[in-house]
Amino acid sequence: MDREQEEMQFLGPFGICREAYKIIISWRKIFTKITLALILPLSFILLAHIKFSELLTSRIIHNQAMLGEAQIGTQRYNKLSPLISSEHTTYWLFQLGYIISLFIFSFLSTSAVVYTIACIYTGREVTFKKVMSVVPKVWKRLVLTFLSTVLAFFAYSLVFTIITILCAFLWAHTAGTASVSISLHTTVVIFFIILIIYGLGALYMIIIWQLASAVSVLEDSYGFKALVKSKNLIKGKMWVALIIFLMLNFSSFVIYTPFQKFVVHGESQSLLYKVGFGMLFLSLQSMLCLFGLIVQTVIYFVCKSYHHENINKSVLSDHLEVYHGEYAPLKKTDVPLGQFQV
Repeated sequence: MDREQEEMQFLGPFGICREAYKIIISWRKIFTKITLALILPLSFILLAHIKFSELLTSRIIHNQAMLGEAQIGTQRYNKLSPLISSEHTTYWLFQLGYIISLFIFSFLSTSAVVYTIACIYTGREVTFKKVMSVVPKVWKRLVLTFLSTVLAFFAYSLVFTIITILCAFLWAHTAGTASVSISLHTTVVIFFIILIIYGLGALYMIIIWQLASAVSVLEDSYGFKALVKSKNLIKGKMWVALIIFLMLNFSSFVIYTPFQKFVVHGESQSLLYKVGFGMLFLSLQSMLCLFGLIVQTVIYFVCKSYHHENINKSVLSDHLEVYHGEYAPLKKTDVPLGQFQV
């Protein structure tokens, strides 16, 4: 990023995306290695999950349909019943493995990208070997921040559920005593309004968590402290972050939709055809993941600029030192940020 601190606060969604693109082009060698080592496996996990989930689900539905046609006690029934139980077990074990693998590579990829950009910003020499040696230490902070987000989301969902139930009881009691006839249409509309409110709150928490991931790496804050810091930083730039979030998710939708059509549901297509399209969508998904992680970091610097919270390059450089294999986080210091040397 070749902009002054004061200029960065004026960047909008497209300006942030343009800065992220410049960083990728200027440092494509190191980001290519990070992509091949971490982001490509992450993207493969995302796409493979769609394919194999569909395959396992189809088998379970097919066998359940056959079981429904079979008579209890017959040889066919006795064969299908344990088979379906085994398939259900396989399905849930697969989902568990997917979630664990997804978060591991997601945390590692985020650590690598954010740390690399910090090194670029401070003018430090950054090599792939150095990044990979630091990442296992950095990602632990991201795990703590993620767990804090899960707890916060659970509390939010619990409180929202309790409030919704209380409102439902109050509504039913009021309607009953007042002899008011509540139509099904009105009930459905109210239910969707409640879902929209809950969804907006969930979306807000996701954006806070994404920014908190950069905070966890670049500052001496992680866990709930990083979430609070992220919440304060996003003020004034929430619409920018929301627009970028929607843009990235729409891009994912553009990738997933044809992937499901040509690879997941393309039964009539040849294996070579599916492999070719699979590699294409895998490449696109990898590039999108890398771009999203860099955008996430750029948003952090934009928010810091907007709130006039500056970072000293020398202080950041000192805390990026790997001393006896330990990662030293950034301390809170407000001094001029300077420029990215790209």
